[in-house]
This record gives sequence, C-alpha cells and structure tokens, in this order.
Amino acid sequence: MNEKIDYKTLIDGKMPPWVRRFVKKVGKGINDFDMIQNNDRILMGISGGKDSLALALALSLRTKWLPIQYDMKAVMINWIEHPIPEKNIEKLKQYFSDLNIEFVIKNEQMFPTSFKDDFNCYLCSRNKRRILFEIADSENYKTIAMGHHLDDLVETSMMNLYFRANFSTMLPVQNFFDEKLFIIRPMIEVKEQAIQRLVDFYDLPVIKPVCPYDQTNIRSRLKPIIKEINTLDKNSREHVFNAHNFTYKKPTSDKTQN
Repeated sequence: MNEKIDYKTLIDGKMPPWVRRFVKKVGKGINDFDMIQNNDRILMGISGGKDSLALALALSLRTKWLPIQYDMKAVMINWIEHPIPEKNIEKLKQYFSDLNIEFVIKNEQMFPTSFKDDFNCYLCSRNKRRILFEIADSENYKTIAMGHHLDDLVETSMMNLYFRANFSTMLPVQNFFDEKLFIIRPMIEVKEQAIQRLVDFYDLPVIKPVCPYDQTNIRSRLKPIIKEINTLDKNSREHVFNAHNFTYKKPTSDKTQN
C-alpha cells in the first residue's frame, strides 16, 4: 500500500472489523488469565517497536467500550550507548499523548559494568526487567505489561525444547516476589501477523530498537522454521500454546469481566 492511515482515526472510533478483532483478541487474553481488573495501575514496557506500540493502542482502545477503568504508564528504556533520535522521541510522545497514556523515557546503560564485558539476549532482557522492576517498586506498580505475542511464545518454547531440553516458555501471567509483582502479556494469544498488518496500514511511530544480535540470534533463525511448519497446519502456533496447559491467573477479589 502507498500511504498509511492516520492512527488517530482509530481513536476517533473509525475501526474496521479486523482491527476490532485484534483488540478483542487482546481482551480475550486479558480475560482468560484475569490480567487486568478494575482500577488497576499498569506499567507498560515500551521498546518503540511494533509490538509494544500495538499493545499500548489495544489497551487504550478497549477502554472505550469497557465498564471498568485502569490507569496506564508507558516507560521506554533509552540505551545511552544507542540513543533514540530526538525526532522519533517527539513522535512517540505525541502518540502516547493521543492515547491518553503517560509516557516517560529512562536513559540507561545497555552494557552495565556488572556484565563484565559479557553480553547476550538473556542478559539484555534481564537488564530491562531489572530496570522495570525498580520503577515499579519505587512508584508502587504491581503489574507490568509486556508486548510479547503468540509467535514469541512459540519461539521461546522451541528454543527451550531443542536447546535446553525442557518444554517451558514465557507465561501469560508471571508472578514475582510471592505475588507482590506481576508481569502480564495481554497479546499472548495474538499472532505476529495481526500486529504486522496493523502497522502496515496505520502510521504508528514505530522505531527499530537497536539490537546487536537481532539478525543472528537463535530466535530470528527460528522464525522461518516456525512459519514453514505453519504451512502444514495453520493452527500450529495455537497447538503449542495449548500444549502448555496454562492455568495460573492473576489473583483478584474483583471478578468484573473486562
């Protein structure tokens, strides 16, 4: 397609059926695992990539037809070694302002001295999570929302199965510190292609987060393999999801459907 559609049309309610299905699919994941309840405060981890921006959009849009309210704050970690260009930052600020979501940027080191010159995807992910945990603790947030989707879950499952000899993966709801803090993944039942379609049609201010290994890591090399498997069975991703038999839900005393 030539010119993308202004994302503000979605905020104004001009939502085609396929976008509504995407938002409702996010809502299904939230409801299946009791991720968000009335009056929750949600801290979102934002990379600036398509997944985190799509998550923010979905969480904002669905409040327009829900009988509940929840407060959201978006945090972007800006690596000092690879800073985000100012023009991109301004677009992101406008985007989150339009979504009525508070947006802050935290300048942090991608390679802290504690790594001792070592660096890999696991250490990078752990570093991001540590920063988000510190913010959540200092600002009294109990829930952190991440933009992982169904393909991420399948890739993690395959990595652990083939290279670590166990069938584990990222969880829809993950508790830390004896349920004092939760990571939720509202898009865990959403296929990556649905997110890609969204950013192909609408002018979300997507930036490509800097990753030294984004084209050579195992996850990126698994993507075409999983895509090929999907040609044999279009529900192959869902089969992997269901095989985990997730049962854990975020504890709540308020069972208001959302």
